[in-house]
Formats: sequence, structure tokens, C-alpha cells
Amino acid sequence: MHYYRYSNAEVSCWYKYLLFSYNIVFWLAGVAFLAAGLWAWSEKGVLSDLTKVTGLHGLDPVVLVLVVGIVMFTLGFAGCVGALRENICLLKFFCGAIVFIFLLELAVAVLAFLFQDWVRDRVKEFFENNIKSYRDDIDLQNLIDSLQKINHCCGAQGPEDWDFNIYFNCSSESKSREKCGVPFSCCIPDPA
Repeated sequence: MHYYRYSNAEVSCWYKYLLFSYNIVFWLAGVAFLAAGLWAWSEKGVLSDLTKVTGLHGLDPVVLVLVVGIVMFTLGFAGCVGALRENICLLKFFCGAIVFIFLLELAVAVLAFLFQDWVRDRVKEFFENNIKSYRDDIDLQNLIDSLQKINHCCGAQGPEDWDFNIYFNCSSESKSREKCGVPFSCCIPDPA
């Protein structure tokens, strides 16, 4: 077997440790996301009964945290070890994954721009499904409340969206004390 030897095959120490330090922070952030997601699932009792994952009708924010944590952990690990050990295979995986994620984001942005009406309908449907599941998951409830407070809004299109939720609709079969109302995050805070 014949090996090719380059005259200057060594990587600069500055580049090596700069890439390592960037990726160690990225890797530790991935570990933190994974730990927070697993802790949240253990508090909900999902780890003891995995069928609870499919029982939700809306988005479980913990799933998003876990997916981001897994991706960050994997890429951070590949970048750290690849930079520290000068492992070309891991560095190529790291570079390829970063390029793939960038191209995926670019493709999603272009498709969202081209199919604005379809995306708008899917986003509206997504928000309506999550409004229906408002009281089913405390994490989803906190996410919706914080989004409504930050954006100074109420519902996806307006306060009438809360009629989709069984606790807030004005139907005669609703026995909730919150009947014909909206969550507190919809209310404008009194400056006094």
C-alpha cells in the first residue's frame, strides 16, 4: 500500500484549538439540552411509560429540545474529537453535516417563500391543534403562554381561536370555569 505524504501536513495549532474550543462549547450545550429534555420527560412520567409520547395531540416541546440536543451532541462530539485528534473522517462528517443543515434550512426558506399560502394554512392548522391541547401538557401551555406574552397576541389569528379548546369555548356542554374566556397570557397587564 502506497501512502502520500505532504510536505506540510500538520494543522496549525491555532485553528486546531479554536475549532476544538468552539466545539466543546457546542458539545456541552448539546449535553445540557439532552439532560434538560430527559429530566422533563422523567418529571412527566414519559420515561416510565413511552406510550404517553403518542397520546398528545399537540406539540410536546420536550421532543424539540431532545432532537436539538442529539444533533448538537453528535456534531459537537465529532468536531471536538476530529479537531483534537486531527481525524479527517470525523472532520468530514462534521463539515458535511453543517453544510447539509445549512442547505436544508435554505431549501425550507425557499419552499416556504414559494408556497406561502400552503405554509400559512399548515401553520394555522398547527397552532389550532396546539390550542386544542392547551391544558393537556404543562410544557405546551407554558410555551403558548410565553409566546402570547412576548408577541402581545391572543391565539393564532385572534381570541376567537380559543373556542377550539374545550375549556374556553362557549358551548352549553362546557362545564369549565374558564368558559367563554381566554388564558391569562392573552390579557393586557395593568401597568399600575
